[in-house]
Amino acid sequence: MAKWLWGVMGAVAIAGCGMEQEVPQLRLAFLRFHGLNWDIYVMNADGSGQTNLTRHPALDGDPAWSPDGTKIAFTTERDGNLEVYLMAPDGSNLVNLTNHPARDDWSSWSPDGSQILFQSDRTGDMEVFVMNADGSNPTNLSRSPGTYDSIPIWSPDGTKIAFLSAREGKRGIFLMDPDGSKVRNLVNLPVRWHTWSPDGTKIAFSSTHEGNSDIYVISADGQGEPVNLTRHPALDGDPAWSPEGSKIAFKTNRDGNQEIYVMNADGSNPVNLTRHPADDVLPAWAPLPRQRKVKWHSFGERNPALSPRVQTRGYLY
Repeated sequence: MAKWLWGVMGAVAIAGCGMEQEVPQLRLAFLRFHGLNWDIYVMNADGSGQTNLTRHPALDGDPAWSPDGTKIAFTTERDGNLEVYLMAPDGSNLVNLTNHPARDDWSSWSPDGSQILFQSDRTGDMEVFVMNADGSNPTNLSRSPGTYDSIPIWSPDGTKIAFLSAREGKRGIFLMDPDGSKVRNLVNLPVRWHTWSPDGTKIAFSSTHEGNSDIYVISADGQGEPVNLTRHPALDGDPAWSPEGSKIAFKTNRDGNQEIYVMNADGSNPVNLTRHPADDVLPAWAPLPRQRKVKWHSFGERNPALSPRVQTRGYLY
């Protein structure tokens, strides 16, 4: 029997009524290496239902779910160079968004789904760009030659963009406004990957600054010191915060090969999700499912005092 994960919001009992309810599962996309190629997979939050979406001989990577969960932006080499594409969550309806001879990869959706951040070397240096969700109007935001600005991620409220840059000598985390202004350094440590918490108050990142690749968390306002969540002799990286904030998915080689694990947001209770001999990396959570309506059907006379529809939401693990 499936276990309830992270609670069910709203419980309804109506005497004399039959209830119908559909409760969706949280899902993750991730990359799997088959020995010759990387493909994008999806799975349920308990590791079940692992399904190959791309099935293409070219490299596919960097999955990013749209805020409404109806699209996945991703990177692919199927046109001979790295481009940002869109696809449906079942792998269908592919669209090339960037369609440029330069390297275009990585993507992060604006919270309202109208724009997509990506990184590109079309200016001769790796820079942070933004485009409309249909690929139009690509604009250079970072405009800092020689600093390798990359991995841009929108804050949950859309007011800031976190990205990696070597502007201070190390590849640390920087923040800027959505128009590229007010650039400021947040983490001056060697950072490989980063992710916002859903409430925008924290950023998790992977770093080797203590000698080993571990996952840390820091306040998004830069106050306080980073906290090491993993402290494991294996290599841990690619943190991805779950959409309701209680979990962090990450990659690790603590079982000999790279697997996708999930842990509590405080670093406790790490669990292997993928359990596969191939290398699995770069987990990306789908957004929270929309609230599902629960209908009641009267077996006798309808009571006008009762609402014909009630809302509930839950998540399966």
